[in-house]
Amino acid sequence: IVVVAVNSTLLTINAGDYIFYTDWAWTSFVVFSVSQSTMLVVGAIYYMLFTGVPGTATYYATIMTIYTWVAKGAWFALGYPYDFIVTPVWIPSAMLLDLTYWATRRNKHAAIIIGGTLVGLSLPIFNMINLLLVRDPLEMAFKYPRPTLPPYMTPIEPQVGKFYNSPVALGSGAGAVLSVPIAALGAKLNTW
Repeated sequence: IVVVAVNSTLLTINAGDYIFYTDWAWTSFVVFSVSQSTMLVVGAIYYMLFTGVPGTATYYATIMTIYTWVAKGAWFALGYPYDFIVTPVWIPSAMLLDLTYWATRRNKHAAIIIGGTLVGLSLPIFNMINLLLVRDPLEMAFKYPRPTLPPYMTPIEPQVGKFYNSPVALGSGAGAVLSVPIAALGAKLNTW
């Protein structure tokens, strides 16, 4: 349960980067809404059906919210204004999912179809309200550029192009492509 909760939380937070959503709020709103709705439903349904208890989706959304508030604090520590960093609103949509699961007498298909639809419809609305409360995203994005890493932590740029021309890359690529038909041929010969 812990592994599911932590990993699905990380997936949901990264499915529609909420910092990016703040930087370019209106252009990324649709992508954000679709990805967040999908990830909330997938994670919460999996978690809820695993336990079989209505209320688990809300618990799951609460874990994600707390986790994201911690991340919000970390970005604040990097110099961003606190009201510029968005924490997505998952809990009310998860409550609708739980309500569907409970009202349909724990029918998993109804929870997925009806609950998923309710999440898809409600999550963009709650996050639109959330978005309206944030300070002007474009102005803030230029006023507070993303922090850069210190020189000793800056990654060395890879030598683009060199690897692609190497015999090792060619051999591994060709091997990967040819392995399936060769394996199929081997299985066929083995049956003869």
